[in-house]
Amino acid sequence: MHVAWNLLARHVNTLSNNKANYLWWGLLAHLVLLGPYAIWHLIISAQWTTTLVVALLITASANTLYFIALRRAYHFAPVALVYPLARSSPILIGLWAWLFFEESLSLLETLSIAISVAGLWVLAASSKNGDSRHALPWAVTAAVATSIYSLSDKAAVVYLPGFAAQLGFITIGYAAAFIGLSIVQYKETKNWIPAARPALIYILVGGLFIGTAYALVVRAMRELPASHVVSFTNAGIVLAVLLSITLYRERVHWQKRLIGSLIVTVGLGLLAWMKI
Repeated sequence: MHVAWNLLARHVNTLSNNKANYLWWGLLAHLVLLGPYAIWHLIISAQWTTTLVVALLITASANTLYFIALRRAYHFAPVALVYPLARSSPILIGLWAWLFFEESLSLLETLSIAISVAGLWVLAASSKNGDSRHALPWAVTAAVATSIYSLSDKAAVVYLPGFAAQLGFITIGYAAAFIGLSIVQYKETKNWIPAARPALIYILVGGLFIGTAYALVVRAMRELPASHVVSFTNAGIVLAVLLSITLYRERVHWQKRLIGSLIVTVGLGLLAWMKI
């Protein structure tokens, strides 16, 4: 699901010359299609504590920063450059967990995550298009925001007993992010609604997948460290690369992209091997 909505974002933004703002439409569709159901279950099912409320506020703020930073980065450079950099957060997650929660990773765990992140950087370097100098600060900001909300998600998930409540938790964050994106949209274009609207099927798929994929990540944090979970989600980037080469026939720098994908796979394989 994570791969699907990211590929759709890339496809829609290319077709519309970046006028559709697919992130805005995807968040809106999620809030309309799943928001009421998810928030209701969050209200009635969650174990409401001060920790959960603080985590909810942190996640909402960090999600807002993440989507705004991602949107600004996409203004300067394509998904192929921006997204792997924005997903380099597992190293930061491990660092914050060690500094603030006294959770340490073993040397092999750290090495495995570092290898997978290095593969992401190779993937980003394979894209020569766009203004990387201006895109890089926004991509790094998105990575920092991801590391922040991932740790607050980890702190919150123990108080969220079911998938519907977990979906409600991230829906609050997405509502805040939608408001933030709308404000940025207005400042950039003087319009609250993007100039172009994607096909309805793209909006529906994005709305169903963008939140559900994230909620599954939060659910996995009940069993695994946040740095591991976010690392494993980056396997979707490898799949996206393979699909772009085989399905979309994007052969520019394909050898370098395959090497980057292989490095990511090796790192994730080592990380998975330690859990067997």
